[in-house]
Amino acid sequence: QVQLVESGGGLVQAGGSLRLSCAASRSIFINSMGWYRQALGKQRELVAIVRSGGSTNYADSVKGRFTISRDNAKNTMDLLMNSLKPEDTAVYYCYGRVGWSDYWGQGTQVTVSS
Repeated sequence: QVQLVESGGGLVQAGGSLRLSCAASRSIFINSMGWYRQALGKQRELVAIVRSGGSTNYADSVKGRFTISRDNAKNTMDLLMNSLKPEDTAVYYCYGRVGWSDYWGQGTQVTVSS
């Protein structure tokens, strides 16, 4: 079992930046870590993912604006979000895969005002 704890959400104006962070509760090998988001009335969607080897994937809607990174030694992960748009408003969830198990954080709200 591992807990994932997010931090860094908040309210920002369009065009602004925010950094989300996620930390695992203990030292454990996490295959993939990523961020998902869920806007009101919509399904949860993948934002970005980073594997233990460093390869990344991004949703088309955030490519060029968001950057995901992780520190394997510390079991932490960041998401730097630049040029934020109102449509980025959502609850953002940290995700981690350990073996065959998926773990989720409690979510952090990101609100982008126009």
